[in-house]
Amino acid sequence: MKKSKLTNEQDRPWIKYYKENVPANLEYHQGSMVSYLYQTVQKYPNNIAYEFFKTTCTYKEMYHKIEEVAKSLKAQGVKEGDRVSICMPNSPQAILTFYAVNMIGAVASMIHPLSAEKEIEFYINEAKSTFLLTLDLTYEKVHNILDKTNLKKVVIASISDELGPIKSFLMKFAFLGKIPKIQHTEDIMTWKEFLNYGYDYDGKYECPKSANDPAVILYSGGTTGDPKGILLSNLNFNALAYQCALTCDPASPGHSLLSILPIFHGFGLGVCVHTPLTWGMKCILIPSFKPKDFPDLIKKHKPNFIAAVPGLYNTLTNCSLGKKDLECIKCAVSGGDFMSSETKKSIDNLLKEHGSDAEVRIGYGLTESSAATCLTPSGFYKENSIGIPMPDTYFKIVKIGTHDKAEINADGELCISGPTVMMGYLNNLKETMQTLRVHEDEKVWLHTGDIASMDEEGVVYFKQRLKRVIISNGYNLYPSYIENVLNEHPKVLTSTVIGIDHPKKGQVAKAFIVLEKTNESNSKIEKELREHCEKHLARYSLPEQYEFRESIPTTLVGKIAYSKLISEEKEKIQK
Repeated sequence: MKKSKLTNEQDRPWIKYYKENVPANLEYHQGSMVSYLYQTVQKYPNNIAYEFFKTTCTYKEMYHKIEEVAKSLKAQGVKEGDRVSICMPNSPQAILTFYAVNMIGAVASMIHPLSAEKEIEFYINEAKSTFLLTLDLTYEKVHNILDKTNLKKVVIASISDELGPIKSFLMKFAFLGKIPKIQHTEDIMTWKEFLNYGYDYDGKYECPKSANDPAVILYSGGTTGDPKGILLSNLNFNALAYQCALTCDPASPGHSLLSILPIFHGFGLGVCVHTPLTWGMKCILIPSFKPKDFPDLIKKHKPNFIAAVPGLYNTLTNCSLGKKDLECIKCAVSGGDFMSSETKKSIDNLLKEHGSDAEVRIGYGLTESSAATCLTPSGFYKENSIGIPMPDTYFKIVKIGTHDKAEINADGELCISGPTVMMGYLNNLKETMQTLRVHEDEKVWLHTGDIASMDEEGVVYFKQRLKRVIISNGYNLYPSYIENVLNEHPKVLTSTVIGIDHPKKGQVAKAFIVLEKTNESNSKIEKELREHCEKHLARYSLPEQYEFRESIPTTLVGKIAYSKLISEEKEKIQK
């Protein structure tokens, strides 16, 4: 579909809230992500690009490493247009490979390393990947599904690979006994063996691509809740980076950002990696952590910018902080889930009390729009709003099931048009056409499946989701997918999954189970189901609770009464 240029200013009442340094329309880099990054390398070669366990790398050094990885990829037979899966935590190897894949004109497909075997198999096959970079700790899962994929080469990386000798030894000692034995072959190699192949490569390795060429595949639930690959272009990511850097003032070269959100997620990859790296900032890469560690990470690394989900900000209110522990923070962004006015006020007060002049800037986005499309302006906030759209980004609230614009302050489906909107769903033309629609104005609009309203000033208020999705600590959980896994168990007749409130994670999944006839105890079967889910679901999407029932309530037309189950759970809490 051809996207029309959006120029009608009367459709953007919010632009009056843009700062002087933020134009309503921007000129975007028309090349690849890595060529956009190279512009920053030329400007700030000696700035620190990333820090990993106190080991640092300058922009000049990082770009040289990207070139070395690009040569190795070419030496291993990766061609222009090939798909390369990256199943890694936030780490130098993942970042270097991500940009190297872009440099040779291939497409990076990002996979969460905590994904279950079947999920990894699905993601690899959906992308038709022929090359995989993964972590040694996940090797066993990858080994078990290799024969069910078209992978030709697998590189096994270790957290210690990009550290100095002493830190590398200490890291290996820390993981002693946890890393499975790896069967090395010509096609399964370590990170260092992989790099060795590139040293002798003297062929062409750079393949310039344009703004509208495909660059990244991320995974989300689409409009139905089933996992789908989302194809994003160079422009999608470059526009996101430029928009975020301008609106998240006062972003400046040399500032640091705590890259704590995982790179398999659009928020983590686009906002917490590509944006700072195209702005001359330092990414503090955190490969793994527990939410309770968030305050200590801030005190230890003293980042200027933090981007996190509401659940992480809540941990700051329950810890001991010194009077100046937060004075390093110049900008704090919250996304991935809705943050209430009460929570924002609490965090804003906390920042002020501990030395920071920053305020929480609430954002909104979804993977289909490269993660971020809306942000509350600095110094301006309306209760329970999610802010105003980014430059060049249009929001429209339409009446449910139509293209017709809703009245001011009326609830409707939120639609988005702009340079960060995805190319489409991978291998799924039907859902792409349902989600990306050409309206009567001849513009392409992304139908988000979210209910929102907009006031006369263009400020947006998120209400609820049309599609079934659970937001747990910033992760999207898809009930229908969890139900499919549960229903595969021979003792389950049917199941239904809903989200229930959780004090730290926002929500977690609860499964309602109707069993086949059996004489076994529910506790024994629950144990079996937990083991079954642990094998087939990512850890973050495992049901927190199980409830066995004789039947599941339905509506008058025979559909599952999700609202009734949700109401019952809320009544239990009130009692």
